[in-house]
Amino acid sequence: MNRAGRALAAGLFAGIALAGTAPGLEAQTITDGIMMPRRDLCTGFLYDRDQWSEYWEGTLRRDNLNVGTLTTQSVTWVGNYGVTDRVNFIAMAPYVWTKASGGTLRGQSGLQDLTVALKVNALTAPLGPGAVKAFVVGSAALPMSDYTPDFYPMSLGSGSQRLSGRLTLNYTTHGGLYLNGSGGYTWRDNVTLDRDTYYADGHLIYSDQVRMPDVYDYSFSVGYTRGRLIAPITFTKQVTRGGGDIRRQDAPFVSNRMDATRLDASILYYLPRMKDLGLRLAATRTLEGRNVGRSTTLQAGVLYVFHF
Repeated sequence: MNRAGRALAAGLFAGIALAGTAPGLEAQTITDGIMMPRRDLCTGFLYDRDQWSEYWEGTLRRDNLNVGTLTTQSVTWVGNYGVTDRVNFIAMAPYVWTKASGGTLRGQSGLQDLTVALKVNALTAPLGPGAVKAFVVGSAALPMSDYTPDFYPMSLGSGSQRLSGRLTLNYTTHGGLYLNGSGGYTWRDNVTLDRDTYYADGHLIYSDQVRMPDVYDYSFSVGYTRGRLIAPITFTKQVTRGGGDIRRQDAPFVSNRMDATRLDASILYYLPRMKDLGLRLAATRTLEGRNVGRSTTLQAGVLYVFHF
C-alpha cells in the first residue's frame, strides 16, 4: 500500500538525476559510469507517472478498496554541471502530487525533497577492448516543504534528511556495450510527527520523534551507447535495515521496512539537427517487495546541454 518505496528510491538515486553531453551524446546519472565534460551544464525536466492497485502488506500481496488505484505523478527539475572532467555536481528538485481512485483519502501535492550530489571519477584504466572506471558519489537530501510524512500512502515522501555514499564500477567497450555495477548506503535522520504517540515495531511509543532505519541498495546495468543513442536495462535491489511491517488492515507507517526489487529500461536520444537536445523515455516495474506498491512507472523527459 506504499508510495514510500518509490519516494525513498527517489532520494537514493536522485530521481534519477539525468544529464547528457552533446559532444559524446551521453547520459549521466548518479549510479552510472558517465561524466559531464568540464563547464558543460545539462538541465531539463522529467515527468513520472507511477501507479499501483496491489501492494505488499509485509510479504502478503493484496489490494485495498479504500485506496483503489494509487497514482503518483511528479515533475522534476534536474541539473548536472561539469566542475571538471572528473568532478560533476548534480541536483534535483521534484514537485509531486498523489491521488487515490477509491475511498476517502485526499491526495497531497507540493515540493518534495531537494537532492544534491558530487560525483568523482576516481579511476580510469584501459582493459582489453575497452576501459574500466570507478566512481565515488556523495549526496544529501532534505525536504523542501512542510509536507506531512505521517499520511502514507498519500504522503509526498519520508520527510527525513538523508546522507548517502556510493561506489560504482563501469566497463565500456570501444563498440559501445557496457556493464555497470553500483552500490550505495543511505543514513536517515529522525522524522518529527504532528502527534506525541505512535505505534511502531510492536510497541506504543510516547514521542513525536520516529527513528528511521538506514537503507542500502545495489544495481546492475547492461547497456549500449553509440552515436546519439543510449539504451540501458537496469536491475535494482533496495533493502531497509530494520523497521516493522504494515499491520493487518492498517495504514503504512513512515518507518516501515520498505524493500523492493525493480527492473528498469530506458532510452535517451539526441536529435540529429539539435545535437544538444535529448529526449528520454523510461519504464520501471516493481517485481517483488515488502511494504511497497506493486507499481509501474512511466517517464518522459527533455534535456538540454549548455556549453560555457
